[in-house]
Amino acid sequence: MAAVLRALRGATTLEEDTPVQVNERVRALVTALLDRNGVDHDDIVSILFTATQDLTSMFPATAARSLGLGDVPLICASELAIEGAMPRCVRVLLHFYTERSREELHHVYLEGARGLRDDLPD
Repeated sequence: MAAVLRALRGATTLEEDTPVQVNERVRALVTALLDRNGVDHDDIVSILFTATQDLTSMFPATAARSLGLGDVPLICASELAIEGAMPRCVRVLLHFYTERSREELHHVYLEGARGLRDDLPD
């Protein structure tokens, strides 16, 4: 099978809005997505991060760059401010090329964000 463009989703939450915690949680999230799905750096097309409006201390993309992803197109956006939405949440959409089927991919939800997609297996 030829490599096709796929996407992975994930999210994590923070207890507090500090650069240290943003860096730690985003790095853990991106690392888990890459490791769990066997994604190589050269296969990554781009990564989109969103953060809830209560996170203002650091861009999530800055944490990803510290993982050696500085040459990958990264962008941050603000998550919609929906009443009752999960606070202090960073979401990610990672585009990459793979020969794996959709069924073989594993989206990653960490910390309090696990409740966002409790329909997914661990």
